[in-house]
Amino acid sequence: MVFSLGGRARQGATGAVVVWAVVTAVVLFMLEAHVGPRRGAEWVGCFATALLGGYLGWRRRVGAVFFAPLVSWFFSWPLLLIAAMIHDGPVSGFFVGLFLITIGWVAVGAVELIWLGAVALVVRALRGQRTPRDPSVVVYGPGER
Repeated sequence: MVFSLGGRARQGATGAVVVWAVVTAVVLFMLEAHVGPRRGAEWVGCFATALLGGYLGWRRRVGAVFFAPLVSWFFSWPLLLIAAMIHDGPVSGFFVGLFLITIGWVAVGAVELIWLGAVALVVRALRGQRTPRDPSVVVYGPGER
């Protein structure tokens, strides 16, 4: 008798989430340090987030939407601290950076979660249902087999 209670997904989304998190970290660094065009960085961040949301929706990995902002925070917090220290000076920038990576990240993470989730759910709805396959559980009656 074999019981299989769980299985692994065929294709994970870890690589795509990490690439997106790095892009988001660079965008947030540029915005906080006031390096480069502000409007261009904002558009790159929005486009990268929409692209990841579309990928997650297409691959039916919408659950990764809840994990992605945490990965983004992991990559962004050292860059935000450095960017605040560049913009506001070493001492005051350190405290501004601490505020950004703690309190401010709640707002950033919420926006990322909403934007990723909206795009992923729309793409998943547009893609449609999976094609039915054979049932994964086969039940044999007494005397069969």
